[in-house]
Amino acid sequence: MSEINEADFNFVRELIHEESAISIEPDMKYLVESRLSTLVRKTDHSDVTELVSCLRGRRDRTLVDLVVDAMTTNETSFFRDSHPFDTLCTDVLPAIASAHNETIRIWCAACSTGQEAYTIAMAVLEQCPQLASRVSIVGTDISAEVVAKAQAGIYSRLEVNRGLPAQLLARYFTQQGLAWQVKPELMKMVSFHRLNLIRDWGALPAMDVIFLRNVLIYFEPDAKSSILRHTSRLLKPGGYLFLGLSETTLNLNTDYQRITAEKSHYYKIA
Repeated sequence: MSEINEADFNFVRELIHEESAISIEPDMKYLVESRLSTLVRKTDHSDVTELVSCLRGRRDRTLVDLVVDAMTTNETSFFRDSHPFDTLCTDVLPAIASAHNETIRIWCAACSTGQEAYTIAMAVLEQCPQLASRVSIVGTDISAEVVAKAQAGIYSRLEVNRGLPAQLLARYFTQQGLAWQVKPELMKMVSFHRLNLIRDWGALPAMDVIFLRNVLIYFEPDAKSSILRHTSRLLKPGGYLFLGLSETTLNLNTDYQRITAEKSHYYKIA
């Protein structure tokens, strides 16, 4: 593995923060070395030093995007933490459906390789199928690579074994050799696009529900506050926000109020 010197390490840290607001701690040098070494093998650079030199000299947009992709964490699984999806179907969607007759729009921010968005679609079809025709789900992520994988809807045996019940695998996926393909019934409920949470969200319509789970943990407080204020403007009146189990809006200068449901919790504007 190519080693990275201190000056290049700090340059990469600053670049990633500038491009994504993700903070790379001073003790994460080994992680940066490892991920950039992997990227070196995918490109025509001889080592990490040359790769960073190219970043410094030309600011090649494609290369910058590749480095940001390499530094982002894409940990995800089907039905992760499970209870928010139950709460969505038992409490949230019926309340929205009774409030208006329009399309119910759900946004999965930082969707990674798509498991969360497809999980929401499966939960709707299983628990409130009468609303399925009204639900539109959009997943976004900063990484072009993971968005492409989500759009393809093809998952390995290891990926489908992480959280996906066998009966739902059989119902909503088709086996293709050693992989599994999402069926059209599920895919038509979901679309995927690339989006940077600290850049312009202009292409997104107003949302009824936002899933912003397990992503704020990677940002500094100012960036967290900015993103949360932006979500409050994007949500329709009475809209709902879901965060990860270890995430909160406390001390982040927002107007969100935490609402506790039977199995989970969510946030609404106070």
